[in-house]
Amino acid sequence: MSDSSFLRKNDESDMANKLLHMDIVRKILLLQEQGKTQRAIARELSISRTTLRRYLNKIGNSEESTTVLLEQTNQKLVSLVYTGAKNHTPDERKEDFMRRVDYFVAELKRTGVTRILLWEEYKKGTPNGYGYSKFCEFLMEESKIRNAVMHFSYTPAEVLMIDFAGDKLSYVDRDSGEVHHCQVLVCVLPYSGYSYVKALENASIPQLINALNQCLEYMGGVPHSIKSDNMKQIVSRSCRYEPTFTELMEWWAMHYHTHLVAARVRKPRDKAPVENEVKLTYQRVYAPLRDQVFFSIGELNAAIEKQLQEHHNRLFQKKNYTRRECFVSEEQPLLQSLPEEEYQLRHKTSAKVQRNYHVTLGEDWHHYSVPFTYIGKTIEIIYDTDAVEIYYDFQRIALHQRNYRKHSYTTVKEHMPEGHRIYAEQRGWDANYFIGQAKKIGECTHQYIELMLKGKLFTEQTFTACKGLLRLGKDGGEERLEAACKRALRGKRYTYSTVRDILDRNLDREEIKDQTDLFTMPLHDNIRGAEAYN
Repeated sequence: MSDSSFLRKNDESDMANKLLHMDIVRKILLLQEQGKTQRAIARELSISRTTLRRYLNKIGNSEESTTVLLEQTNQKLVSLVYTGAKNHTPDERKEDFMRRVDYFVAELKRTGVTRILLWEEYKKGTPNGYGYSKFCEFLMEESKIRNAVMHFSYTPAEVLMIDFAGDKLSYVDRDSGEVHHCQVLVCVLPYSGYSYVKALENASIPQLINALNQCLEYMGGVPHSIKSDNMKQIVSRSCRYEPTFTELMEWWAMHYHTHLVAARVRKPRDKAPVENEVKLTYQRVYAPLRDQVFFSIGELNAAIEKQLQEHHNRLFQKKNYTRRECFVSEEQPLLQSLPEEEYQLRHKTSAKVQRNYHVTLGEDWHHYSVPFTYIGKTIEIIYDTDAVEIYYDFQRIALHQRNYRKHSYTTVKEHMPEGHRIYAEQRGWDANYFIGQAKKIGECTHQYIELMLKGKLFTEQTFTACKGLLRLGKDGGEERLEAACKRALRGKRYTYSTVRDILDRNLDREEIKDQTDLFTMPLHDNIRGAEAYN
């Protein structure tokens, strides 16, 4: 605030007080014109006769009649009544303080700087300046002006604000006696003030996601956005304009058709409603439960829900309706519908699409197809116990039912290039076909076929060799083929020609020698025993 604006503010305030006094002056003039005595006028206006005489003396200095004075404006009366009053002279100390106030306010934000330190520095430069109490008073007035708070109006169903309470609740393990301290999640719809509070075992992402699922179920719908502070479970990189959210929370938001919003760093006023709701939670949940002992987190959350119901059914201060009434009538109908199933926390991994347009889920070592146009791309695999979803640039490009068969392939024909699709349709072959045929022959043939299928990056290139291998069983008998595959598995190359050569040389009929015999010393007359060295 500049010197001139400060003085102008004081002058305007002084003028306002004088204008209020003019109402009393007009009543005095009116009663005096009616012939009332000073005693009667003082009694009727509830003022002392000393005050009355002071006004009458000022009025008497004017040469105008009472009738003329009554017709004057308040400003004119002020100039007449207060003629000769001492004009305000600028306060040099105040002017000096206002010149420095910007510096004082800025310095207070620095680490370790206190008001008394600033005052001591101020007194060194201005020995006749204000004392400490007056210095703090003016500084506080200036801070209030600069820290004005803007009122925000919220639209129904627009946003759900979430935060963790700073203080924790606890329960006792009945068996061990150990006290478990629980994080408490607080969620609120700012428009109606309708809230959800839940104690969590910890603040991990799985716990948070499960609590948010239950929160939306509790409210019976989904708001258009979810706003939080920059908690690490939700925000992976803080930024005032473009924060980056964790991928799991992005998937959660996509499932519920809402979007995530982050408050500015170190700006609690960005989410003032939930900050206030945390305080109300302390008063209306924590305080009533402070002397109770709970023996499980389930018991604790049941007690929290009971207190929350009472909170929602309590009237707003200075209003004739409750949070529940406002929520049910105005906000709940505007919430988005819940999906058929709640979000399940799924696992995520990345993989590169191979030349055979399949990706491998390492946990099962099973191969899933994607459209061949994504060959060479790095994709994201999101999977749970039932399904495998494959994404590229947040767009789902493939969906498969999860298959737990190791080293097997799940292929969708639409994912194949046109030439491969026509070829496969003509032959009716795929990896599962050959594996199934080999299992009918024997375990060794099954293992050998699987190794052949993995022998080339392009799986379809092995189909002809696999077909030839199975035909060997028809020509020479399945027992001989099984024996030949058993011998061939001892090698390192798994091809059609290897098994064919074994059969052509009748090696499948020979007994397979134990390789350990190579390292056993044979018996011989020329080998002396220990007795020869006595």
